[in-house]
Amino acid sequence: MRKRTVTPPFPALLAPLLLTVSLCSFAALCVLHRAPMADLLVYRAEGAAALRGGDLYGLTVTRWRLPATYPPFAALLFVPAGWLPVPALKAAVLAGNALLLAGLVALSARLVARRLPPSLLCTATALALWLEPVFQTFLFGQVNLAVTCLVLWDLLRPPGARAKGLVLGLAAGVKVTPAVFVLLLFLRGRKREAATALTGFAATALLGFLLLPAASTDFWTRRLYETGRVGKAWIVDNQSLQGLVARALHDPVPGPAWVLPAAAVAVAGVGLAARARRDSHAVLLTAFTALLVCPISWSHHWVWCVPLLAVLLAEGRVRTAALVGLVFTARTMWLVPHSGAQDLQLAWWQQPLASPYAILALLLPVACGTMISRQNHSNEQTGKTTCSRSFRSARR
Repeated sequence: MRKRTVTPPFPALLAPLLLTVSLCSFAALCVLHRAPMADLLVYRAEGAAALRGGDLYGLTVTRWRLPATYPPFAALLFVPAGWLPVPALKAAVLAGNALLLAGLVALSARLVARRLPPSLLCTATALALWLEPVFQTFLFGQVNLAVTCLVLWDLLRPPGARAKGLVLGLAAGVKVTPAVFVLLLFLRGRKREAATALTGFAATALLGFLLLPAASTDFWTRRLYETGRVGKAWIVDNQSLQGLVARALHDPVPGPAWVLPAAAVAVAGVGLAARARRDSHAVLLTAFTALLVCPISWSHHWVWCVPLLAVLLAEGRVRTAALVGLVFTARTMWLVPHSGAQDLQLAWWQQPLASPYAILALLLPVACGTMISRQNHSNEQTGKTTCSRSFRSARR
Protein backbone atom coordinates (compact mmCIF):
# COMPACT_ATOMS: atom_id res chain seq x y z
CA MET A 1 0.00 0.00 0.00
CA ARG A 2 1.37 3.40 -0.96
CA LYS A 3 1.94 5.69 2.00
CA ARG A 4 0.40 9.11 1.93
CA THR A 5 2.13 12.13 3.37
CA VAL A 6 0.03 14.16 5.81
CA THR A 7 0.17 17.94 5.42
CA PRO A 8 1.31 19.56 8.69
CA PRO A 9 -1.26 21.88 10.31
CA PHE A 10 1.35 23.99 12.11
CA PRO A 11 4.30 26.04 10.88
CA ALA A 12 7.56 24.12 10.89
CA LEU A 13 9.06 26.14 13.76
CA LEU A 14 6.00 26.07 16.01
CA ALA A 15 5.81 22.27 16.33
CA PRO A 16 9.31 21.75 17.84
CA LEU A 17 8.61 24.65 20.21
CA LEU A 18 5.36 23.00 21.31
CA LEU A 19 7.19 19.73 21.94
CA THR A 20 9.91 21.51 23.92
CA VAL A 21 7.35 23.32 26.07
CA SER A 22 5.45 20.08 26.65
CA LEU A 23 8.54 18.14 27.74
CA CYS A 24 9.89 20.97 29.88
CA SER A 25 6.51 21.36 31.59
CA PHE A 26 6.50 17.68 32.44
CA ALA A 27 10.09 17.82 33.72
CA ALA A 28 9.19 20.84 35.88
CA LEU A 29 6.24 18.93 37.36
CA CYS A 30 8.52 16.02 38.19
CA VAL A 31 11.00 18.32 39.95
CA LEU A 32 8.34 20.28 41.84
CA HIS A 33 6.55 17.15 43.07
CA ARG A 34 9.78 15.17 43.51
CA ALA A 35 8.50 12.33 41.37
CA PRO A 36 10.28 9.19 42.58
CA MET A 37 9.92 7.23 39.32
CA ALA A 38 9.18 4.28 41.58
CA ASP A 39 9.10 1.58 38.89
CA LEU A 40 12.46 2.73 37.58
CA LEU A 41 13.91 2.19 41.05
CA VAL A 42 12.48 -1.35 41.02
CA TYR A 43 14.16 -2.01 37.66
CA ARG A 44 17.45 -0.71 39.06
CA ALA A 45 17.16 -2.99 42.07
CA GLU A 46 16.34 -5.95 39.80
CA GLY A 47 19.46 -5.30 37.75
CA ALA A 48 21.57 -5.12 40.90
CA ALA A 49 20.08 -8.37 42.20
CA ALA A 50 20.76 -10.11 38.87
CA LEU A 51 24.36 -8.87 38.84
CA ARG A 52 25.14 -9.77 42.47
CA GLY A 53 23.09 -12.94 42.70
CA GLY A 54 20.53 -11.55 45.17
CA ASP A 55 17.01 -12.78 45.79
CA LEU A 56 15.30 -11.26 42.76
CA TYR A 57 11.70 -11.96 43.79
CA GLY A 58 12.24 -11.40 47.49
CA LEU A 59 13.29 -7.76 47.18
CA THR A 60 11.00 -4.79 47.78
CA VAL A 61 11.84 -1.21 46.85
CA THR A 62 10.64 2.31 47.78
CA ARG A 63 8.27 3.23 50.61
CA TRP A 64 5.50 1.37 48.75
CA ARG A 65 7.54 -1.86 49.05
CA LEU A 66 7.23 -2.67 45.37
CA PRO A 67 8.41 -6.15 44.28
CA ALA A 68 10.00 -7.41 41.07
CA THR A 69 7.30 -8.75 38.73
CA TYR A 70 8.98 -9.27 35.33
CA PRO A 71 10.77 -12.42 34.07
CA PRO A 72 14.48 -12.88 34.89
CA PHE A 73 15.39 -11.92 31.31
CA ALA A 74 14.13 -8.40 32.04
CA ALA A 75 16.33 -8.21 35.15
CA LEU A 76 19.35 -9.01 32.98
CA LEU A 77 18.45 -6.11 30.69
CA PHE A 78 18.15 -3.81 33.72
CA VAL A 79 21.75 -4.41 34.88
CA PRO A 80 23.09 -1.22 33.16
CA ALA A 81 20.58 0.84 35.19
CA GLY A 82 22.92 0.49 38.17
CA TRP A 83 25.83 2.07 36.36
CA LEU A 84 24.36 5.59 36.65
CA PRO A 85 23.50 7.68 39.72
CA VAL A 86 19.73 7.85 40.28
CA PRO A 87 19.33 11.51 39.11
CA ALA A 88 21.25 10.81 35.89
CA LEU A 89 19.28 7.59 35.37
CA LYS A 90 15.98 9.45 35.74
CA ALA A 91 17.07 12.08 33.21
CA ALA A 92 18.20 9.38 30.77
CA VAL A 93 14.91 7.48 31.10
CA LEU A 94 12.91 10.68 30.64
CA ALA A 95 14.81 11.45 27.43
CA GLY A 96 14.55 7.84 26.28
CA ASN A 97 10.79 7.74 26.85
CA ALA A 98 10.42 10.99 24.90
CA LEU A 99 12.18 9.37 21.92
CA LEU A 100 10.10 6.22 22.35
CA LEU A 101 6.89 8.24 22.39
CA ALA A 102 7.88 9.89 19.13
CA GLY A 103 8.66 6.43 17.80
CA LEU A 104 5.25 5.13 18.90
CA VAL A 105 3.53 8.06 17.17
CA ALA A 106 5.46 7.32 13.97
CA LEU A 107 4.69 3.59 14.19
CA SER A 108 1.01 4.37 14.81
CA ALA A 109 1.02 6.38 11.59
CA ARG A 110 2.65 3.45 9.77
CA LEU A 111 -0.10 1.19 11.14
CA VAL A 112 -2.57 3.17 9.02
CA ALA A 113 -0.18 3.58 6.05
CA ARG A 114 0.63 7.21 6.78
CA ARG A 115 3.94 9.04 6.94
CA LEU A 116 4.18 11.99 9.30
CA PRO A 117 6.32 15.01 8.42
CA PRO A 118 8.60 16.20 11.25
CA SER A 119 6.33 19.10 12.26
CA LEU A 120 3.27 16.89 12.66
CA LEU A 121 5.33 14.23 14.45
CA CYS A 122 6.49 16.83 16.99
CA THR A 123 2.95 18.14 17.44
CA ALA A 124 1.43 14.70 17.94
CA THR A 125 4.20 13.71 20.39
CA ALA A 126 3.71 16.90 22.40
CA LEU A 127 -0.02 16.24 22.73
CA ALA A 128 0.32 12.48 23.33
CA LEU A 129 2.50 13.13 26.38
CA TRP A 130 -0.58 14.33 28.27
CA LEU A 131 -2.63 11.21 27.64
CA GLU A 132 -2.93 9.69 31.11
CA PRO A 133 -1.33 6.30 30.29
CA VAL A 134 1.62 8.01 28.60
CA PHE A 135 1.95 10.60 31.37
CA GLN A 136 1.96 7.87 34.03
CA THR A 137 4.53 5.85 32.06
CA PHE A 138 6.86 8.86 32.11
CA LEU A 139 6.07 9.54 35.77
CA PHE A 140 6.88 6.01 36.94
CA GLY A 141 9.83 5.48 34.58
CA GLN A 142 7.97 2.51 33.08
CA VAL A 143 8.92 0.30 30.08
CA ASN A 144 5.47 0.35 28.44
CA LEU A 145 6.50 2.56 25.53
CA ALA A 146 9.56 0.43 24.81
CA VAL A 147 7.59 -2.82 24.80
CA THR A 148 4.78 -1.38 22.67
CA CYS A 149 7.25 0.03 20.13
CA LEU A 150 9.02 -3.32 19.86
CA VAL A 151 5.73 -5.16 19.26
CA LEU A 152 4.42 -2.67 16.69
CA TRP A 153 7.74 -2.41 14.85
CA ASP A 154 7.94 -6.16 14.40
CA LEU A 155 4.30 -6.53 13.39
CA LEU A 156 4.68 -3.77 10.78
CA ARG A 157 7.73 -5.26 9.10
CA PRO A 158 7.12 -6.45 5.53
CA PRO A 159 5.86 -10.02 5.11
CA GLY A 160 8.77 -12.37 4.65
CA ALA A 161 11.26 -10.06 6.34
CA ARG A 162 14.19 -11.91 7.89
CA ALA A 163 13.47 -13.15 11.46
CA LYS A 164 10.11 -11.38 11.50
CA GLY A 165 8.52 -12.23 14.83
CA LEU A 166 11.79 -12.49 16.75
CA VAL A 167 11.55 -9.02 18.29
CA LEU A 168 7.96 -9.75 19.33
CA GLY A 169 9.22 -12.85 21.15
CA LEU A 170 11.94 -10.82 22.88
CA ALA A 171 9.34 -8.26 23.98
CA ALA A 172 7.27 -11.09 25.48
CA GLY A 173 10.39 -12.15 27.35
CA VAL A 174 10.51 -8.74 29.03
CA LYS A 175 6.81 -8.50 29.82
CA VAL A 176 4.83 -11.69 29.22
CA THR A 177 1.60 -10.10 27.94
CA PRO A 178 2.88 -9.40 24.36
CA ALA A 179 2.82 -13.19 23.87
CA VAL A 180 -0.87 -12.83 22.96
CA PHE A 181 0.24 -11.41 19.60
CA VAL A 182 1.84 -14.76 18.81
CA LEU A 183 -1.67 -16.24 18.89
CA LEU A 184 -2.82 -13.48 16.54
CA LEU A 185 -0.09 -14.34 14.04
CA PHE A 186 -1.02 -18.02 14.16
CA LEU A 187 -4.74 -17.39 13.69
CA ARG A 188 -4.12 -15.08 10.74
CA GLY A 189 -2.11 -17.77 8.96
CA ARG A 190 1.34 -16.30 9.63
CA LYS A 191 2.61 -19.49 11.21
CA ARG A 192 6.27 -18.99 10.36
CA GLU A 193 6.29 -15.61 12.11
CA ALA A 194 4.46 -17.12 15.09
CA ALA A 195 7.05 -19.90 15.32
CA THR A 196 9.88 -17.35 15.15
CA ALA A 197 8.26 -15.33 17.95
CA LEU A 198 7.89 -18.44 20.10
CA THR A 199 11.54 -19.27 19.46
CA GLY A 200 12.58 -15.79 20.59
CA PHE A 201 10.42 -16.03 23.71
CA ALA A 202 11.83 -19.47 24.54
CA ALA A 203 15.37 -18.09 24.08
CA THR A 204 14.75 -15.39 26.69
CA ALA A 205 13.49 -17.99 29.16
CA LEU A 206 16.46 -20.26 28.43
CA LEU A 207 18.93 -17.40 28.92
CA GLY A 208 17.25 -16.66 32.23
CA PHE A 209 17.63 -20.29 33.34
CA LEU A 210 21.29 -20.32 32.31
CA LEU A 211 22.27 -17.11 34.10
CA LEU A 212 19.67 -16.94 36.89
CA PRO A 213 18.52 -20.54 37.45
CA ALA A 214 17.03 -20.08 40.92
CA ALA A 215 15.14 -16.90 39.99
CA SER A 216 13.88 -18.47 36.76
CA THR A 217 12.56 -21.54 38.55
CA ASP A 218 10.91 -19.29 41.14
CA PHE A 219 9.28 -17.06 38.50
CA TRP A 220 8.01 -19.66 36.02
CA THR A 221 6.74 -22.10 38.63
CA ARG A 222 5.38 -19.68 41.22
CA ARG A 223 5.65 -15.90 40.89
CA LEU A 224 4.02 -15.66 37.46
CA TYR A 225 0.74 -16.89 38.94
CA GLU A 226 0.77 -14.74 42.08
CA THR A 227 -1.08 -11.77 40.66
CA GLY A 228 -1.88 -10.57 44.17
CA ARG A 229 1.74 -9.67 44.85
CA VAL A 230 1.66 -7.26 41.91
CA GLY A 231 -0.96 -5.15 43.70
CA LYS A 232 -4.59 -5.02 44.79
CA ALA A 233 -6.78 -5.89 41.83
CA TRP A 234 -9.70 -3.77 43.01
CA ILE A 235 -8.00 -0.37 43.22
CA VAL A 236 -8.80 2.21 40.54
CA ASP A 237 -5.25 1.96 39.20
CA ASN A 238 -6.29 -1.41 37.75
CA GLN A 239 -8.30 -0.82 34.58
CA SER A 240 -8.73 -4.48 33.65
CA LEU A 241 -12.04 -6.34 33.59
CA GLN A 242 -11.25 -7.83 36.99
CA GLY A 243 -10.83 -4.35 38.45
CA LEU A 244 -14.13 -3.20 36.94
CA VAL A 245 -16.04 -6.23 38.28
CA ALA A 246 -14.43 -6.08 41.73
CA ARG A 247 -15.37 -2.44 42.18
CA ALA A 248 -18.87 -2.89 40.74
CA LEU A 249 -19.62 -5.85 43.04
CA HIS A 250 -17.77 -4.32 46.02
CA ASP A 251 -15.89 -7.61 46.24
CA PRO A 252 -12.06 -7.69 46.40
CA VAL A 253 -12.05 -11.29 45.11
CA PRO A 254 -14.82 -11.55 42.47
CA GLY A 255 -13.72 -15.04 41.33
CA PRO A 256 -16.01 -16.55 38.65
CA ALA A 257 -17.86 -13.23 38.37
CA TRP A 258 -14.90 -11.93 36.38
CA VAL A 259 -13.19 -15.13 35.19
CA LEU A 260 -16.17 -16.26 33.08
CA PRO A 261 -16.76 -12.85 31.41
CA ALA A 262 -12.99 -12.56 30.87
CA ALA A 263 -12.96 -15.91 29.06
CA ALA A 264 -15.87 -14.80 26.87
CA VAL A 265 -14.16 -11.49 26.09
CA ALA A 266 -10.90 -13.29 25.25
CA VAL A 267 -12.62 -15.63 22.80
CA ALA A 268 -14.66 -12.84 21.21
CA GLY A 269 -11.76 -10.38 21.01
CA VAL A 270 -9.21 -12.79 19.55
CA GLY A 271 -11.82 -14.29 17.24
CA LEU A 272 -12.72 -10.89 15.84
CA ALA A 273 -9.03 -10.02 15.51
CA ALA A 274 -8.48 -13.16 13.44
CA ARG A 275 -11.39 -12.20 11.14
CA ALA A 276 -10.61 -8.48 10.89
CA ARG A 277 -9.98 -7.31 7.32
CA ARG A 278 -7.58 -4.59 8.35
CA ASP A 279 -4.35 -5.41 10.15
CA SER A 280 -4.74 -2.24 12.21
CA HIS A 281 -8.06 -3.47 13.60
CA ALA A 282 -6.58 -6.90 14.32
CA VAL A 283 -3.66 -5.41 16.24
CA LEU A 284 -5.83 -3.08 18.32
CA LEU A 285 -8.40 -5.77 19.10
CA THR A 286 -5.63 -8.07 20.31
CA ALA A 287 -3.95 -5.39 22.40
CA PHE A 288 -7.11 -4.20 24.13
CA THR A 289 -8.39 -7.75 24.64
CA ALA A 290 -5.14 -8.59 26.41
CA LEU A 291 -5.43 -5.49 28.58
CA LEU A 292 -9.02 -6.39 29.49
CA VAL A 293 -8.53 -10.04 30.41
CA CYS A 294 -5.18 -9.64 32.16
CA PRO A 295 -5.85 -9.81 35.93
CA ILE A 296 -4.10 -6.49 36.44
CA SER A 297 -3.68 -3.78 33.79
CA TRP A 298 -2.51 -0.60 35.49
CA SER A 299 -3.62 2.60 33.83
CA HIS A 300 -0.12 3.21 32.43
CA HIS A 301 -0.30 -0.09 30.53
CA TRP A 302 -2.91 1.46 28.19
CA VAL A 303 -0.41 3.32 25.98
CA TRP A 304 -2.09 1.47 23.10
CA CYS A 305 -4.46 4.45 23.13
CA VAL A 306 -1.91 6.20 20.87
CA PRO A 307 -2.33 3.80 17.89
CA LEU A 308 -6.07 3.66 18.61
CA LEU A 309 -6.34 7.41 18.13
CA ALA A 310 -4.23 7.18 14.96
CA VAL A 311 -6.57 4.56 13.48
CA LEU A 312 -9.69 6.56 14.33
CA LEU A 313 -8.28 9.74 12.79
CA ALA A 314 -7.08 7.92 9.67
CA GLU A 315 -10.57 6.50 9.16
CA GLY A 316 -12.14 9.95 9.44
CA ARG A 317 -13.81 9.27 12.80
CA VAL A 318 -12.82 12.65 14.19
CA ARG A 319 -15.64 12.94 16.73
CA THR A 320 -14.98 9.44 18.04
CA ALA A 321 -11.26 10.22 18.25
CA ALA A 322 -12.02 13.38 20.22
CA LEU A 323 -14.18 11.40 22.64
CA VAL A 324 -11.55 8.68 23.04
CA GLY A 325 -8.88 11.32 23.54
CA LEU A 326 -11.03 12.89 26.26
CA VAL A 327 -11.42 9.53 28.01
CA PHE A 328 -7.66 9.04 28.07
CA THR A 329 -6.89 12.55 29.33
CA ALA A 330 -9.73 13.19 31.80
CA ARG A 331 -8.15 11.04 34.56
CA THR A 332 -11.61 10.33 35.99
CA MET A 333 -10.36 7.30 37.95
CA TRP A 334 -8.29 9.65 40.10
CA LEU A 335 -11.27 11.93 40.77
CA VAL A 336 -13.38 9.33 42.59
CA PRO A 337 -12.60 8.44 46.24
CA HIS A 338 -9.76 5.91 46.22
CA SER A 339 -7.92 6.16 49.52
CA GLY A 340 -7.71 2.99 51.54
CA ALA A 341 -10.62 0.72 50.66
CA GLN A 342 -12.82 3.48 49.21
CA ASP A 343 -12.38 1.93 45.76
CA LEU A 344 -14.73 -0.86 46.92
CA GLN A 345 -17.35 1.53 48.25
CA LEU A 346 -18.11 3.56 45.13
CA ALA A 347 -21.70 4.42 44.24
CA TRP A 348 -23.22 3.14 40.99
CA TRP A 349 -22.80 6.47 39.23
CA GLN A 350 -19.09 6.54 40.12
CA GLN A 351 -18.37 3.15 38.52
CA PRO A 352 -17.98 4.44 34.93
CA LEU A 353 -15.62 7.13 36.21
CA ALA A 354 -13.55 4.50 38.04
CA SER A 355 -13.23 2.14 35.03
CA PRO A 356 -13.14 4.30 31.88
CA TYR A 357 -10.52 2.30 29.97
CA ALA A 358 -12.11 -1.08 30.62
CA ILE A 359 -15.53 0.19 29.54
CA LEU A 360 -14.08 1.73 26.38
CA ALA A 361 -12.20 -1.48 25.56
CA LEU A 362 -15.41 -3.51 25.98
CA LEU A 363 -16.99 -1.39 23.24
CA LEU A 364 -14.23 -2.16 20.72
CA PRO A 365 -15.28 -5.78 19.98
CA VAL A 366 -18.88 -4.61 19.68
CA ALA A 367 -17.90 -1.91 17.18
CA CYS A 368 -15.67 -4.24 15.17
CA GLY A 369 -18.28 -7.02 15.22
CA THR A 370 -20.86 -4.60 13.86
CA MET A 371 -18.43 -3.48 11.16
CA ILE A 372 -17.70 -7.08 10.11
CA SER A 373 -21.44 -7.87 9.98
CA ARG A 374 -22.07 -4.81 7.80
CA GLN A 375 -19.22 -5.78 5.51
CA ASN A 376 -20.54 -9.32 5.17
CA HIS A 377 -24.05 -8.02 4.50
CA SER A 378 -22.68 -5.61 1.90
CA ASN A 379 -20.78 -8.44 0.23
CA GLU A 380 -23.92 -10.59 0.18
CA GLN A 381 -25.91 -7.77 -1.40
CA THR A 382 -23.17 -7.22 -3.97
CA GLY A 383 -23.13 -10.93 -4.73
CA LYS A 384 -26.91 -11.04 -5.14
CA THR A 385 -26.81 -8.05 -7.46
CA THR A 386 -24.06 -9.63 -9.56
CA CYS A 387 -25.97 -12.94 -9.79
CA SER A 388 -29.17 -11.13 -10.75
CA ARG A 389 -27.41 -9.24 -13.54
CA SER A 390 -25.80 -12.44 -14.80
CA PHE A 391 -29.20 -14.19 -14.82
CA ARG A 392 -30.83 -11.35 -16.78
CA SER A 393 -27.94 -11.35 -19.24
CA ALA A 394 -28.31 -15.11 -19.75
CA ARG A 395 -32.04 -14.77 -20.44
CA ARG A 396 -31.34 -12.17 -23.07
